Amino acid sequence: MNNLKSRLAKEKRFELYGFISVFLALSLLSLLFISIFSQGYTAFEETRIQLKINFEQDILDPGHTKDWSVIKKSNFNLLVKNSLSEIFPDTTKRKQKKKLFKLISSSAEYQLRNEVKNNLNIIGTSKKLWVLADDDVDMLIKGHIKRNLPEDERRIDNKELEWIVTLESKKYIDKFFNKTLFTNGDSAEPEQSGVLGALIGSLFALTITLALSFPIGVATAVYLEEFASKNNKFIDFIEVNINNLAAVPSIIFGLLGLAIFLNFFGMPRSAPLVGGMVLAVMTLPRIIIPSRAALKSVPPSIKEGALGVGASNVQAVFHHVVPVALPGMLTGTIIGMAQALGESAPLLIIGMVAFIVDIPQSMTDPSTALPIQIYLWADTPERGFVERTSAAIMVLLLFLIVMNSLAVYLRKKFEKDIN
Repeated sequence: MNNLKSRLAKEKRFELYGFISVFLALSLLSLLFISIFSQGYTAFEETRIQLKINFEQDILDPGHTKDWSVIKKSNFNLLVKNSLSEIFPDTTKRKQKKKLFKLISSSAEYQLRNEVKNNLNIIGTSKKLWVLADDDVDMLIKGHIKRNLPEDERRIDNKELEWIVTLESKKYIDKFFNKTLFTNGDSAEPEQSGVLGALIGSLFALTITLALSFPIGVATAVYLEEFASKNNKFIDFIEVNINNLAAVPSIIFGLLGLAIFLNFFGMPRSAPLVGGMVLAVMTLPRIIIPSRAALKSVPPSIKEGALGVGASNVQAVFHHVVPVALPGMLTGTIIGMAQALGESAPLLIIGMVAFIVDIPQSMTDPSTALPIQIYLWADTPERGFVERTSAAIMVLLLFLIVMNSLAVYLRKKFEKDIN
């Protein structure tokens, strides 16, 4: 009787310990997500300032050429300065004017350039445009820079704060959805930086990874499980090394890619093509092992039944065994791909840590990846990049959720088709 009570008490304690462990894990995970979202949700908004731009003929096209090759060399930044001077005519000192002009992001010049390029007839007219504000102004409007702090403790001085309050009173300053975050590549200016270049780089690299690792991994698993001799020392050696490779630190694969793909074959540095090949080598053991487990889980009666009605060994494997094991194979593949998406160490070694502004157009163009972009922004002290870092993490998490949801969908779909 005492033994029974002791066993029941131990069982209840074990259940309590399990509940506490799960609760603690969920609490820490929730704390992590709350921290990321609280710092990153403001990055999905950007601050813009409305300016009435006079596209003066004397500045843009004094010769009335209407030739874009001539007009594009004009001083578009002067148009922005003239517009701000009209709003604040009392600001006449050179030092104050320099501070005033810094309220506007340097991207305004390129925005005006595109306006004129798309419509040359706009020269000689005026138009109200919302231009991007500087990152310090953006941080002030979002509340990351406190207005009630002493002047020497904030990046916005009292005069700049006065100008911003004036713009707010005239409704010349407002927040908009941050399209820049999804349409631009990296930039030295926080308000102009985006994740598009890193996102496309990750997509290119993962496409190469999937194209190489899935067919090779599945073919290897099928061969080892269904066709290879069970008492062969060479096969045993391969199996041991596959299991060992799954535990090798990812940075070793980066060194392998540096030595073979870059130094020996001379492939382009910082390219998604090389990144995808390195990630494919790293992902192979993570596909082979689950695929073999999926093949082992198939009831032997399925293969035996196929052989019994006259099918060859190859037909029995590929027409009956592999389709049943496919959901498990796909699940392992997606999990391996998700892990590859979050890897940064191998990509650092092959040079994808470079500062890349342009959006990659092909798999051989210089590029970076989402984890590397997060690493670069996290290493930058400016407050504007802090929220960009958290926003990029949120995009990466969304990417992972989509990939795992795809794995669940494919698993359910193939299970239904088989049944």
